[in-house]
Amino acid sequence: MQVRVQTEAFDFGQEANTFAIAQTDMGAIVTFSGIVRNLAETKLSYMDIEHYAGMTEKAIGKIVDEAVSRWSLGDVLVIHRFGRLVPEDLIMMVATASKHRKDAFEAAEFLMDYLKSRAPFWKKEVSDQSQDWVVSKVEDRNALNRW
Repeated sequence: MQVRVQTEAFDFGQEANTFAIAQTDMGAIVTFSGIVRNLAETKLSYMDIEHYAGMTEKAIGKIVDEAVSRWSLGDVLVIHRFGRLVPEDLIMMVATASKHRKDAFEAAEFLMDYLKSRAPFWKKEVSDQSQDWVVSKVEDRNALNRW
């Protein structure tokens, strides 16, 4: 199980391939990557993501441990970037491996819902017109509450 919180860009294909090659006796691997997208109403210049080193990794590690206890997983990888990101940058990645696809899919979705709504990151969207802190949306909280 691996959690990485980093400023550096990552190569999704390389990360997914490295994760897959490391799996033995697994029948399913699920991967997901989030991308910084433009704002609907204005052009996003960049997003600043802040976190407390140590605390963030520990919080994500706890949720990974919860996923491992709830689903039969062989391995998990979570990468989340912080710092200044622009539209089309990869912001995060989740990979899960399991003997069966249901566990891999459900665990990956659970982890993504947590990262979207509760992970201790503070995100500010800066556009050509404004600077706004991102708040958790009701639909994101509801997605996590179903677990």
